[in-house]
Amino acid sequence: MKSAQTWRLGMKDMQILPAPRQRSHLKKPTWIIVLVSLVSMLLVCAYVYPPHNSAACYVFSSHGCKGLSNWLPPAPARELTDDEIASRIVIRDILSTPRIVSQNPKIAFLFLTPGALPFENLWDKFFQGHEDRFSVYVHASKDKPVHFSRYFINREIRSDMVVWGKISMVDAERRLLANALQDPENQHFVLLSDSCIPLRDFDFVYNYLMYTNISFLDCFEDPGPHGSGRYSEHMLPEVEKKFFRKGAQWFTMKRQHAIIVMADSLYYSKFRDYCRPGMDGKNCYSDEHYLPTFFYMLDPAGIANWSVTHVDWSERKWHPKSYRAQDVTHELMRNITSITETVHVTSDERKDVQIRPCLWNGNERPCYLFARKFLPETLDNLLYLFPNYTRI
Repeated sequence: MKSAQTWRLGMKDMQILPAPRQRSHLKKPTWIIVLVSLVSMLLVCAYVYPPHNSAACYVFSSHGCKGLSNWLPPAPARELTDDEIASRIVIRDILSTPRIVSQNPKIAFLFLTPGALPFENLWDKFFQGHEDRFSVYVHASKDKPVHFSRYFINREIRSDMVVWGKISMVDAERRLLANALQDPENQHFVLLSDSCIPLRDFDFVYNYLMYTNISFLDCFEDPGPHGSGRYSEHMLPEVEKKFFRKGAQWFTMKRQHAIIVMADSLYYSKFRDYCRPGMDGKNCYSDEHYLPTFFYMLDPAGIANWSVTHVDWSERKWHPKSYRAQDVTHELMRNITSITETVHVTSDERKDVQIRPCLWNGNERPCYLFARKFLPETLDNLLYLFPNYTRI
């Protein structure tokens, strides 16, 4: 009986004791839940509705869009269309075919000009003594030129009108490649304009191009209005915006790459139809975007990502600097031939400067073999300095 009372007394005493203090830590901190929810919502929105310009990317990451993409789950792989599968099989087989060793490998020099070639005499000096190691092809879109050098006589191909900024420029490039590919000894192809000059002697150019297994084609990513801003969604699904690239049109190209350019119709048609001035209220120039995008998508490791033809964009105008007679000095030529880095500047608000060393077979080398835009009045000065400036 006494023990029962004791038990009831104990129970009564326990009921009047205050609640234990350690229960307070079980209350959930509301502010942490709210914060986690907001961050989760931002990440979901960024994944579903990705930023459309580089400035917006920095809201989510200090590293911009590339830093943000590292946080997001990879997008599911897209199923290729029938045309894509067929095109990629052909291109893959061409690139994987062992290179045919020619008994007399040559460089094909492809001149894209509206008419006369004001530097024929300079090129004549450049070619002398190397007759079995090169060939010349001329696409004159307006007037049939009168030639002064034996290397250019009867070297015109069937030509058509070329309009700056339109697909006819790419058509002319392909026409030159097609004609040059008919000679199996042509193993490398150099696209030049009427304002181009050689910066090095023939042996230097020949060895530079022949003893490497890449094409020197300019290619970089420009997120600004003059780069990705020119992209049209009509190019989908074959050409996605993330693959859209930009570069100068003046290339040198190995034979395998020239063949896949001629074999391509799928990607070419996308740029023919949807990369042109006035498309979707934007000015897209196919000669600046077709080949850089094509090779970035299909053989990015096979290109150097810079052109061996120098142009001076320091004036920040629509066209590069034109060199006049008084500009052509030994010092100018030394400055150009000593450049060992390429520079690209984006067209967005940030104006990012992308600097890369020019690597030839893994070693840093001078970047440029040719240069433009030289006005016809510079010819006498160039002939006076040649070939001394090619040995700088």
